[in-house]
Amino acid sequence: MNSVNLLIAFGGGIFGSAIGSLAAFEFVGLLVIVMTVTQIVSGNASDFINFPFGMFGPHSGGFAAGVAATAWAAKRGKLVSGREIGVGLSGLGAYDVLLIGGVFGALGYGIVSLLNQLPALPSGGAWTDTVALTVVISGVIARLAFGKTGLFGRPQTGVNRYHPPQEKCWVPYHSRLPQLAVLGLGIGLIAGYLGLQFGADGALLAFGISAFSLILLHLKTQIPVSHHIALPAALAAIASQSLMWAALVGIVCAFVGELASRLFLIHGDTHIDPPAVTIALMTSIINLLAMFGLFSVLPLL
Repeated sequence: MNSVNLLIAFGGGIFGSAIGSLAAFEFVGLLVIVMTVTQIVSGNASDFINFPFGMFGPHSGGFAAGVAATAWAAKRGKLVSGREIGVGLSGLGAYDVLLIGGVFGALGYGIVSLLNQLPALPSGGAWTDTVALTVVISGVIARLAFGKTGLFGRPQTGVNRYHPPQEKCWVPYHSRLPQLAVLGLGIGLIAGYLGLQFGADGALLAFGISAFSLILLHLKTQIPVSHHIALPAALAAIASQSLMWAALVGIVCAFVGELASRLFLIHGDTHIDPPAVTIALMTSIINLLAMFGLFSVLPLL
């Protein structure tokens, strides 16, 4: 972490807020696809990873900054809801909203830099996905600072927190268990293949494809939100060398993401990201399973 990178993250936060959280995250997905394909073809690692997962990462100058700026805009009465992460905030004509995005861009970069100083697991594996965890921390800070519903939100009268009507769910068209299971299975299998075929680059490619696919949401296409399924599934495939573990982890991640949405998101008035919660948690679990050798003790294929 240095002052130059913090300034870049600040600028990225302004830009990410201006185009909107969702669009900023889609750009991250596109950059990751280009980077990983280049690395796979050339066989050489690139320092470019420090941009889509650093100064303009989801935790800093991209997604999380826009989430905070959206929450601030709602607090100021410029948006109906602090969960409108698909809105490009430059259209509000409010410089204070963009500056909040810049501040949270720099804050996210600072938080992830501090988290990265913590020691790895004894096996050498990461103790969590620090980018995803920072997205969660940034969202919690924005909720507590700018929201009114508290960390876990406030279900409407007559609405069960964990069994809300389908129309109130995070992504209503894939909010029920059978649909989630099938999506987790399919996405887990294809992401697992990429992980087995290309290693860490394959896992990042699976994430990038899933992230960039969200651009279709702007076209009103009912596509799944899937990056929280794809990345852990690919990591599980790499750790276990098993496609079936990837499928199982994919299904679990689909369920965890939905649970996180009901716990943190849908009853709140700002955005706390269910995929980020899932990736942070499942990365820890996968790396702990690998450290204790449980993938080999419990082989699925």
